[in-house]
Amino acid sequence: MRHVIDQAAAWQADGVRFALATVVRTAGSAPHPAGTSMLVAADGRVVGSVSGGCVEATVCAVAEDVLAGAGPARETYGVSDDDPFAVGLTCGGTIEVTVREVTADSPLGRVAADVAARVPVALVTPLDGAGAGLAVGAAGVSGSLGDPRLDRAARDAATGLLGRGESGIVTVGEAAPGPGCAAERALFVRSFGVPPRLLVFGAVDFARPLVRIAALLGYRATVCDARPAFATPARFPEAAEVVTDRPHHWLAAHEDLVDASTAICVLTHDARFDVPVLELALRGRAGYVGAMGSRRTHEDRLARLRDAGLDAGALDRLRSPIGLDLGGRGPEETAVSIVAEIVAARRGGSGRPLGELAGPVHAPHPLLNSRSKGTVESEFLNVRS
Repeated sequence: MRHVIDQAAAWQADGVRFALATVVRTAGSAPHPAGTSMLVAADGRVVGSVSGGCVEATVCAVAEDVLAGAGPARETYGVSDDDPFAVGLTCGGTIEVTVREVTADSPLGRVAADVAARVPVALVTPLDGAGAGLAVGAAGVSGSLGDPRLDRAARDAATGLLGRGESGIVTVGEAAPGPGCAAERALFVRSFGVPPRLLVFGAVDFARPLVRIAALLGYRATVCDARPAFATPARFPEAAEVVTDRPHHWLAAHEDLVDASTAICVLTHDARFDVPVLELALRGRAGYVGAMGSRRTHEDRLARLRDAGLDAGALDRLRSPIGLDLGGRGPEETAVSIVAEIVAARRGGSGRPLGELAGPVHAPHPLLNSRSKGTVESEFLNVRS
């Protein structure tokens, strides 16, 4: 989504006419979560995707109509049992997509700037197409929905969702507005949170493809090693930072950066380094803690961590030997197995072949059915990239 927002802001600044198509609601085995967007320019250029290819051509046709003056559109795409040739999703899910022309007063530039600066920000757009939209974040509110009272209500709702890292439809205002109250409006809030962190301790060969793959998934990677000859930016061009320090010293000084979205990979493969940093990591808040090494190394490591005072609950959090069993060899295939385990841990996946499982291929996110003001009506995604 980052590249879509960047391109949208660039087109807007250059005066390019284009429409923004956004998935606002999903059901069943939908290919992409709510918030996924696609741009369609008046000259035919397309950036992004809303379904992975199933309905893109139809959405482009809708966007052409919007740009021709038809006004904002809201379409639902799913499986049609009545007409097997109807446009729909082969995965069996359903998506609801809004398509609207982006105007010069839309706050996309502010959103793109905040995302680039790693500042959490939410983009609020009205589902009825009226109003330019709002950008809500630490820098305040930019743009407008056309009513100051509605702007304030939307700001409060967006702030709540942004704080939880959620995207979805909210309803604000009053169905029967009185004095000082805005009329009820349905809005879509797209939250852009801070990217998750990957902390890699040990600037070994396995770390290089690990950082490269994680960067493709939107992780902000830090590589730390006590050896200056190995901890160099030239060896890890995709890393956000490369530091020379003892792993446990660095982690102790930066524990405030670690949260449930953080993945910690200890690749030092040396008890002098990995045990102290693992002791800190397993006492902390990281959602994933993995360590490289053989099963014999793992047993020795567990004994040392027990001696350091870690209980069974903390030790159960350690994923070691690190990675899923893919049968891979070498740094690149090992990195794939590690990232696969990180994704499975973050998304609640089993790590088993999909062919062995029943149910939707794309597991749904929690659905909140409440339709009260300021609550999410659709499936939400913990947005961190």
